[in-house]
Amino acid sequence: MSWVVDSSLTYCQKFCINVLKCGPIPRHVAFIMDGNRRFATKKHVEKAEGHTKGFDKLAECLQWCMEFGIKEATVYAFSIENFKRSKEEVDTLMRLAREKFKVLFEEKEKLMEEGVCIRVIGNMDLLPDDIKENIAKTMLLTKNNKTVFLNVAFAYTSRDEISNSVKTVVQGVKDNKITINDINKELLKKCLYTNLSPDPDILIRTSGEVRLSDFLLWQSTNTQIYFADVLWPEFTVWHLMACIFKYQRSYYNIEKFKEYNNNVRCKNSYISEFVEGVHRERLELLENYVK
Repeated sequence: MSWVVDSSLTYCQKFCINVLKCGPIPRHVAFIMDGNRRFATKKHVEKAEGHTKGFDKLAECLQWCMEFGIKEATVYAFSIENFKRSKEEVDTLMRLAREKFKVLFEEKEKLMEEGVCIRVIGNMDLLPDDIKENIAKTMLLTKNNKTVFLNVAFAYTSRDEISNSVKTVVQGVKDNKITINDINKELLKKCLYTNLSPDPDILIRTSGEVRLSDFLLWQSTNTQIYFADVLWPEFTVWHLMACIFKYQRSYYNIEKFKEYNNNVRCKNSYISEFVEGVHRERLELLENYVK
C-alpha cells in the first residue's frame, strides 16, 4: 500500500472535520501505534499480517491529518527495544520496513507534488545498509519540502536520543566549538533528533496501554496525551476527531505553557554555528549512506 493515499472519508466525516477546523487545530500530532500483534491474535492471522494492517492504517491516518490541516506527524514505528523480540518477528519487521521504505522512495513524484518532507529519527547505525540507503535517499530528496512533515521514529528510544544529544554536546566541547558553560537545556534540545520540529501538541497511544514506552519523553513536557482504548489497525477518523475535540476544550489553558523548538534562540553566534554544524554533519552522514 502507498504511503500517500486518496481520501476515503464520507461526506458526513468531512463535514465534521470542517466543523472542528473552526477551532484551533494542532500543528503536530504524535502516534504510538500499538496493538498490531494483538490485532493479529484477535483476527487469528499471522503477526506479519497485523503489522501490515498497521502500516495501512498509518497511511490512512496521515491522510486524515492532511484533511485536518495538521502540518506535522510523528509515528513510533520501531523501538530499539523491539530488537529484543524473537528473531522471526524482528526479521519480519525489517522485511516490512525494507519494502515500505523502498515504496516510499519510489513514490517520490507524489511526495514532491504534495510537498511532504520525510524525516526518520533514530539510531540509524542499528539498521541494515539497504534500509539506511532507502531512508537516506528519501530524506535527502524531500528535505526542502515544507507543506507537510512526517517523522518516522525507527530504531528509536527517547533515552537513546537524549544520550546522543549529550554525546554531541560533549564532542563539541572537546573540539573547542563550545564551552562547558554553554551547556543548558536549550542547547541539548537543539541537538536532539527532533531539532527541526516543534514539540507535539497531542500524543495519541492506541491499544489501551497507559504508558509512553520511551517515546518523545523530552518533547512531551506540555503535550496533551490521549490513550485510545482501541487497537491501532482499528483506529478510525472518529477517534482522531475525539482527540482533537478534547484538545480544543483545554487549548487556552495550556497553550501559554507550550515551548516550541523554533522559539528557542541561541544567544551566541558560535553556538548557532555549532548547532548548524550538527545539522550539516547529519546530512553528510545521510549522503554517505547513499554512496
